[in-house]
Amino acid sequence: MTTIGIGLLGLGTVGSQVAEHLDLRSDRIAERTGTAVELRRVLVRSLDKPRAYLPGRSLLTTDADEVLDDPGIGVVIELMGGMEPARTYIERSIEAGKAVVTANKEVMAHHG
Repeated sequence: MTTIGIGLLGLGTVGSQVAEHLDLRSDRIAERTGTAVELRRVLVRSLDKPRAYLPGRSLLTTDADEVLDDPGIGVVIELMGGMEPARTYIERSIEAGKAVVTANKEVMAHHG
């Protein structure tokens, strides 16, 4: 079975829920799709901020390069919101050949 590495940009309200679903439902996702998903890195602004869901602390980083330049990450999920730095991170991900998932209407409306 192949594994897709996931990089998550943002761990706020929505990002925490996405991380929790990826962690707790990874077996179900693999069963339904035939592909395993693995949350590999999560970009946050602060390592010490309390969160609704905290994936392994070792996954957290404040350095976007650790997510965007990781060859083991094939999909980047952008849940930061706002125009910048979200737009820059989305473009860097695409240029690196990574698939991008975003709900960022502002970036999509101006640059999509």
